[in-house]
Amino acid sequence: MLFTAATLRGLTEGTVSCTYRRWEVVRPKVGSRFTTPAGVVEVTSIAAADEDQLTDQNAADAGFDSVTALVKWTSAKGSGDLYRIGITLAGPDPRVALRRSDDLTPADVLALRVRLDRMDRAAQQPWTYSTLRQIQRLPGVVSTDLAAEVGQERQAYKLRVRRLKALGLTESLQRGYRLSPRGRAYLAALDSSR
Repeated sequence: MLFTAATLRGLTEGTVSCTYRRWEVVRPKVGSRFTTPAGVVEVTSIAAADEDQLTDQNAADAGFDSVTALVKWTSAKGSGDLYRIGITLAGPDPRVALRRSDDLTPADVLALRVRLDRMDRAAQQPWTYSTLRQIQRLPGVVSTDLAAEVGQERQAYKLRVRRLKALGLTESLQRGYRLSPRGRAYLAALDSSR
């Protein structure tokens, strides 16, 4: 589930306690967790909501200035029935600590290599090593340019970088990406073993 920047900011400030979505099929469950830049967001409740019964307080609880803004946003983001989803911050983003852990043991390097090799085998052609090297070479370059350089669609490229980010190897910048300390340590370990 995607969250707006205003929702995440409100969660961290303690002013947001829910969000609203239109779904034809409800996939998240109470207890579902989502890793976001603000931390891990946990779903605490899911209930059908009646658009005609929404109040300004409901909108404010979701981080919107008005019911009109809330309804407009939910209508633009999905179709189907309206639901109120209770949310809370369940803890910090675990990827932050992972990105900083650059004291890699040989077992850590092997485990990363196995995971990346599996990703490469699942693709039409290997991509993990070349993507890490590209980001190392071009930190802060927008994903549109990085994707074009390798002849890939931007969204597909971004999904791949997210997979590297989940392993703690890259981090997003305001513009583009860079290798994390863990990513730099991983590539250095590969270089020293050659």
